[in-house]
Amino acid sequence: MSEPRKTLHLTAFMRPVSLHTGAWRYPDSYADANFNLTHLKSFITQLESAKFDAFFMADHLAVLNMPTEALKRSHTITSFEPFTLLSALSAITTKIGLAATASTTYETPYHIARRFASLDHLSNGRAAWNIVTTANPESAKNFNLDSHLEHSSRYKRAREFYDVVTGLWDSFADDAFLRDKESGIFFNPDKMHVLDHVGEEFKVRGPLNIARPVQGWPVIIQAGQSEPGRQLAAETAEAVFCSPRDIGAAKELYADIKGRAVAAGRKRDHIKILPAAFIVIGDTVEEAQEKRLRLDSLVHYDSAIASLSVVLGTDAAGLDPDAPLPEDLPETNASKTGREGAVKLGKEEGLTVRQLAQRYGGYSGLAFVGTPESIADEIEKWLDQDAADGFTVVFPFLPQGLEDVTRRLVPELQRRGIFRSEYEGSTLREHLGLPRPENRFFA
Repeated sequence: MSEPRKTLHLTAFMRPVSLHTGAWRYPDSYADANFNLTHLKSFITQLESAKFDAFFMADHLAVLNMPTEALKRSHTITSFEPFTLLSALSAITTKIGLAATASTTYETPYHIARRFASLDHLSNGRAAWNIVTTANPESAKNFNLDSHLEHSSRYKRAREFYDVVTGLWDSFADDAFLRDKESGIFFNPDKMHVLDHVGEEFKVRGPLNIARPVQGWPVIIQAGQSEPGRQLAAETAEAVFCSPRDIGAAKELYADIKGRAVAAGRKRDHIKILPAAFIVIGDTVEEAQEKRLRLDSLVHYDSAIASLSVVLGTDAAGLDPDAPLPEDLPETNASKTGREGAVKLGKEEGLTVRQLAQRYGGYSGLAFVGTPESIADEIEKWLDQDAADGFTVVFPFLPQGLEDVTRRLVPELQRRGIFRSEYEGSTLREHLGLPRPENRFFA
């Protein structure tokens, strides 16, 4: 008897609304989409109509550390604070999940536990916490520090942070609040747990001053692919936001994290791997490729060539911008994988130095570029070959790119029977097929 086919999960990466540097300059796109509530309300209602699992808000705690010449052309410099925005958007939606990034490096567990519990109640069970350790060293200077915490220290702190937050979410039994007007008893003190956590990183008494979240715990997302990042994901995450460059790398990551999760005593299906996928749709593959090239062309060349120079490990500014990469690039100590990938990409797509630079300066991650049918073929392959449980969709520009996905690709995926036509539940855990965690103190 054959196993039932996996169903696809789709989340939408929405901060910034597109990761592509040139997105805000694309013809008829919304240049202010990151910071325009009217636009964002329109985006989330379209995504909910298309039955997306979640609306995912990344975050930055500092202006990105890039040269001024590049910074002044970046649309990431201003965006809403995720909790504030998602709280507002929870009021105009009823089903779609609301995922926010919150740093374990520059936040405190009590604040995070309280905010996410509040969002989960406000949304009737649709909140998710994306655990990050914050990689931008400039962030430290905004939090009373002169330098960034060391990598392994950040992950050690994150692991204990998770234990404290989830322990605080379990402060009250699900039936702790009686609200009995006749007896005058509002809650049962025997159903309240005082955490009294004392660890290497944190000392937190508790309890949390808010009822247990609707989902028990908001869904836990983790975004890290380093060795400690993979282990943290295996032990704690229920969804993993990642960025493998191709299906081979994705299959290795998928098998590794799920294998680690099983070794940690968890079920393979209780952790969903959701790579970022940049999706550009056209009536033909050629038209989609032309859209991609047009979008890439909007990346300023000075910024683009700097990005390519980093990848190649050599100053590319002196190369002929309208010729292909030369065969005799000088040897360097730069990453051989990154360098070889750039050379291969240039040859496969016949890109000039200018076009290759603008690709790396715009968005160089995993991309599906083609018709709804050809992209659905690729998505099916990834799903069937255990390279992914779904994707975190990165839109090329808005609103057109989002509309192409929701109105053209999603119906094709639904026609093939791999994506829902209706929500079957009301919480994000139900959308993702995840169990509601038991209260560790009131089983």
